[in-house]
Amino acid sequence: MKRWRLLAVGFGAYAIGLIVTVPATFVDAGLQRAGSGRLRLAEAQGTVWSGAGRLEIRDAGGRAGLAVRLAWRIMPSALLRARLAYEVELDQASSRFPVTISLSHIEVGNADIRLPAAALGLAVPKLAPLRLTSDVMLRLAGLSFGRTGMQGSTTLQWRAAGSAYTPISPLGDYELRVEGHGPVVRASLRTLQGPLQLDGQGSWAYGDNPVFLATARITPEHQRQLAPLLRLIALERGEGRFELQLK
Repeated sequence: MKRWRLLAVGFGAYAIGLIVTVPATFVDAGLQRAGSGRLRLAEAQGTVWSGAGRLEIRDAGGRAGLAVRLAWRIMPSALLRARLAYEVELDQASSRFPVTISLSHIEVGNADIRLPAAALGLAVPKLAPLRLTSDVMLRLAGLSFGRTGMQGSTTLQWRAAGSAYTPISPLGDYELRVEGHGPVVRASLRTLQGPLQLDGQGSWAYGDNPVFLATARITPEHQRQLAPLLRLIALERGEGRFELQLK
């Protein structure tokens, strides 16, 4: 019995040693699968326990469109609960935030992340022709992703919004809120202020492509300058009113 116990301990130590030395490039492979090639970890260094690299968000053609520095380190106390918990640092985030991985789901702790508005064009290719300007603030509030759905909410605020194709600046301030209720995800868009009024709603099953319908309204004094911009991506439904459907 003692010999079998020693063999078990030795095998366990060997397995832990293998896991500890798994290179950070393993993270890149996982991101590629999860993001269908749209997410990459370039210049990966270290191991899955502690490492760093450049997180790249790529366009549909596979070209890198946005890159931010990413670093992570394991929090050993979570191993006692059969979980992998990391402290994650993004150079665009206001502070470090936790990411916890278990067999059933992934949890992302509260985080504020600032990104250039061009990221919207990468996430929604239909918006890319507008060459959006300014920054967006992404606020994550305890998101949880699993096989059965998403729980939690995230808010995206785009203040002093603009486009390289119009002299009107800013276009306005906007807020998009996304909420997960298990197998159903809902999103709502509202205008905080500005000459271009945007409102929208969307609801879809978790894992499916989002379906979102937005309405844009232009104040009369700005219709001549802004109508050509909206015609690039939306259908005109009347004087100063446009409809944009995203799928």
